Amino acid sequence: MPRKDILCTEFSFTLPRGLIDTQNRVHRHGTMRLATAKDEISTQKEPLVRENSAYGILVMLSRVITRLGSLSSVSPNLLEGLTVTDLAYLREFYNRVNQQGDAHIPAQCPHCHNQFSVEFQLAGE
Repeated sequence: MPRKDILCTEFSFTLPRGLIDTQNRVHRHGTMRLATAKDEISTQKEPLVRENSAYGILVMLSRVITRLGSLSSVSPNLLEGLTVTDLAYLREFYNRVNQQGDAHIPAQCPHCHNQFSVEFQLAGE
């Protein structure tokens, strides 16, 4: 159980499908850091986002994903190769860690009523 007095700023994730790079390597495991106000402001100032607001999520994700597989740098162009399933996962993961502070969902056993947490996953994965 994480300590309440320590702020966790990085969160690990596993993409449902994975990003395929130019060498046909699949990258599924990654790390995302908490977003800052500067990230939000800088994203809105990006010319690509001003031209097409839908591009904002790719710019924001490229700023906060600190690692994806063996990639230590993630660009909006690279993230254009995500499947819609993986993009939806990353949007929800981003919202969960930035709004709720963790990637776990509280749960309770319907039989014994023990409480526990499960890591966020898309339904059906």
